[in-house]
Formats: sequence, structure tokens, C-alpha cells
Amino acid sequence: MSENWHVYVIENMDGKFRYTGMSQNPEDRLKSHNMGKVRPTKHFRPFNLIYSEWVGSRREARERECYLKSAAGRRFVEKQIKKQTGGSLPE
Repeated sequence: MSENWHVYVIENMDGKFRYTGMSQNPEDRLKSHNMGKVRPTKHFRPFNLIYSEWVGSRREARERECYLKSAAGRRFVEKQIKKQTGGSLPE
């Protein structure tokens, strides 16, 4: 049986708060964040999904989540966002 886990990064509208997590459905999880159902993010709403990647198993997702929360992982996410936005980040 294949698993369908993703890691994701969301950012609040003013760009001052980011949250990295894992889910089997990042779009539904984003809705939960925006409805205030996730305790660590409820005071920073609303959010946009700024990065998501499929990783497979729950264990792999947890490992990738830990990496993305590290300094190197945060730099990786920044590079991916810059690629998506054509090299410039919104202010």
C-alpha cells in the first residue's frame, strides 16, 4: 500500500509568520489552519500555501518536515519560492 504524505509550508498574509507541517491533504489542512482549528497558527491567520511536496510515507514526511524546519531547509524553501515567483519575493 502506497502512502500519500506531503510536507507543506504556509505563510500568513503579512509574511511575518511561517509554519511547516505534514499532511495527507495539504489543501484541506490549509483550510483547518485558516478556520483556527490548529492551535499553533490560530492567532496568525489567514494563511497561503507557499510550498508543498509529496514525500510518500509518514516517516519520510516527518524527516522532511524536520529538515525544512532547519536553517538549511528554510534556505531551500526560500530558493523554491524565488523560482516560482521569478526571482523576487513579494514585500
